[in-house]
Amino acid sequence: METGEYVVHIVDDEEPVRKSLAFMLTIAGFPVRMHESAAAFLAAAPGLRNACLVTDLRMPEINGVDLIRRLRDMAVSVPSIVITGHGDVPMAVEAMKAGALDFIEKPFEDEVLIAAITRAAAELDRQAATQDSTDILRRLEQLTDREREVLAAVVAGHANKTIAYDLNISPRTVEVHRANVMAKMDARSLPELVRMALAAGIVPK
Repeated sequence: METGEYVVHIVDDEEPVRKSLAFMLTIAGFPVRMHESAAAFLAAAPGLRNACLVTDLRMPEINGVDLIRRLRDMAVSVPSIVITGHGDVPMAVEAMKAGALDFIEKPFEDEVLIAAITRAAAELDRQAATQDSTDILRRLEQLTDREREVLAAVVAGHANKTIAYDLNISPRTVEVHRANVMAKMDARSLPELVRMALAAGIVPK
């Protein structure tokens, strides 16, 4: 996922810190949103897509680790980076157990946080790919055995007449099966159908 395709959400109760981080990340090319508390971020969390979280560890009411735990309990998947000026090994362990992708101690170089956010973007890509594959497999389950055979032949590049000969059915029947496959897979084009087949492992990459 490229910079600009996801939003970095900064959660820190200190306004100067929020603004400083936001300025640095904006200059680096990241879209940024600021939140003054964990509660404010949690209120917006259910509707987030393509989001990365950068949260301070020590905040009133809800700290950074508890924030990540609550996101997990809400089944909201947001790659999270915890930053703190009071870091130690037990805190880092707790943050990682809660699901943090990274734990960064202040003071840190800008490049350290940017690298962590880049890794978070890679995690977003991984999650998207997993979700994509799961959705494709769900659609595949709707296909009949014959439709699966036609799908495999289509993505292998075989013509309708060849598929009809190989499966001992008429070309017209192949056309009907192809139409059913396209509809059930929700594929708008043959290239899209091929991409789905690759993601599901139906044809070699």
